[in-house]
Amino acid sequence: MSHTVASSLSRVTLAQLSGAATTAVVAVMAFLTLVDLFAAQAILPALTRAYGATPAAMGVAVNASTLGMAVAALAVALFGSGVDRRTGIVGSLALLACPTALLAFAPSLAVFTGLRVAQGLCMATAFTLTLAYLGERCRTGAAAGAFAAYITGNVASNLFGRLLSATVADQYGLAPNFLVFAGLNLAGAALAAATLSMYPPSRSTAPARPRWTDPWRRAELRAAFGVGFCILFAFIATFTYANFVLVAPPLGLSPVALGFAYLVFAPSIATTPVAGAAVSRFGSRPVIMSSLAVAALGLPLLLASSVAIVLAGLALVGVGTFFAQAAATGFVGRSAGSDRAVASGFYLASYFAGGLAGAAILGRVFDAYGWPACVVGIGGALAAAALLGRRLVSEQLRA
Repeated sequence: MSHTVASSLSRVTLAQLSGAATTAVVAVMAFLTLVDLFAAQAILPALTRAYGATPAAMGVAVNASTLGMAVAALAVALFGSGVDRRTGIVGSLALLACPTALLAFAPSLAVFTGLRVAQGLCMATAFTLTLAYLGERCRTGAAAGAFAAYITGNVASNLFGRLLSATVADQYGLAPNFLVFAGLNLAGAALAAATLSMYPPSRSTAPARPRWTDPWRRAELRAAFGVGFCILFAFIATFTYANFVLVAPPLGLSPVALGFAYLVFAPSIATTPVAGAAVSRFGSRPVIMSSLAVAALGLPLLLASSVAIVLAGLALVGVGTFFAQAAATGFVGRSAGSDRAVASGFYLASYFAGGLAGAAILGRVFDAYGWPACVVGIGGALAAAALLGRRLVSEQLRA
């Protein structure tokens, strides 16, 4: 009897769901995959006090997950062509619960950092395999919407993950907070197991031995990798060190209020789902360039002494970077041809390496020169992304 029920659940695949249901499942899966990535940023001031660290040191420790993500993305790109997508995704999400739970008992900053790296390894494996799965299973016209749905789930994880983390940590402490997130990791594994069809190695669409040099031979893919690096460089620096600005005078938000400040991601949840349609109509390059311009418009607002104005600036940065990320991710998936997994892996490795670089480099800038200098560095990253984005082929998709 139990075997029959399990078999029935395994046949409830994405392919059998309606378009709206598929979009919802993809978004929820992304949410549960990446909910750990940025949630800890909402409790950065508390973590800094708990470990007696500087903002820069704690910022690097919290964002060390991006190092693990970059390494895992590369590993999947080079060696993941023979990995069953469903097994890899489910296994990675289940394993993710282990370092997440152990963070509740991390005795030192070094151990905390190591566990964050381990989280990143698991998250990026699931993330990269899911992007490859979507690219291989979706028609060209539907792929843009699927990628946008996945990035929308990422956006939602930024908002609700931070809200949940700030609330749980304030009410119950840091340790219970991480245990709650371990439970969410297990929920993600269960959802993937129930909805992803058993998908064998893609022998018909991917080479037996990944040609890892091929993506680097194409100027537009190299440019896309650079765009991804710059996007997360700017995003991580903004939403890591803005926490310390928001809790300090003259803004002076409380820990719970800091969590609710991340309602600034709500507009991104509304706008990111239409990224696929925007790319279909206007092409990747115009959409990415416009999105980066929106993010840049928010930077001067980050220097204001009014909470409302700073939050408006954060909202613009969030809308612009997430929209650009959705467009760039879809561009790589569509442009890579038969080497989607390899190209997506390199893109994600570049993207997450940019996040760690942003935390490390602009963290030093923040400690030494303050928030205005950090904002200038963020602007430089967005400008670099725009220069690289000009090299992308401006295509329009056909269903």
